[in-house]
Parts: sequence; structure tokens; C-alpha cells
Amino acid sequence: MLNRRRDVRLFFCALLLLAFCASLAGWSASTKKPPLKPININTANSEELQQVPGIGPATAEKILQMRKSYGPFKSVDDLLAIKGLGRKRLDKMRKYLTVGKSSASAKPATKPASPESTQQSEPPPI
Repeated sequence: MLNRRRDVRLFFCALLLLAFCASLAGWSASTKKPPLKPININTANSEELQQVPGIGPATAEKILQMRKSYGPFKSVDDLLAIKGLGRKRLDKMRKYLTVGKSSASAKPATKPASPESTQQSEPPPI
């Protein structure tokens, strides 16, 4: 009777260990791959920012909030102003980030005035 209980316990322990190892294997397979090209922190949305290793949903939202409040970033180092993002972490993310012109700072293209709109109308005849 004791041997049978011990065997059942060993079986369940082995089963539990196997399930734990399988979950670890699945976890490591789901780690994110870095983006193929650097992400522009002045134009990226939350999903694009989260492609960068080290940036999760909370950090992405902080970046977007900072950009909304203070305007476009001048340098990747501006991200150091975000609470919880230190030099060491930023250095690991740096190669996946870039700073370009934001779409908000770009001047909209103006349509050239048509010749009809530039001509002055003649005064009505008397």
C-alpha cells in the first residue's frame, strides 16, 4: 500500500515537473523579436513601441504621454525623463530606436492658389 502511494506521488510530481518545463519552453518561445528597423519614437504608436525589447504597454503609454505633453523628442536620451527607465535599460533599447521628425511638426503641404482665386473681381458697372 505504501509503495503504491509513493508511486502515485512520484507520477504526479513527474507530471507536474513536465508541465512546468513545457510552460517554460512556451514562455521562451513567446519572447518578442526585435523590430527589423529602428522605431521612430516621434511617430510610433503603442503597438510599434512595444516591438522594442524592454518596452511594454506601460512604458509605451508613458512615451506617448510624454510626447503629447512636451512635443517631439530631440534625442533618444530624452526618454531618460520617464520614471522607471534608466540609462542601463535605455542602452539596451537604443539600437532599436530612432528620432525623426514627427508628423505633427511637419508643415502641411499648401495648395498653390489658382489663377481664378488670385484675380480681383471687377467693380460692377455703373
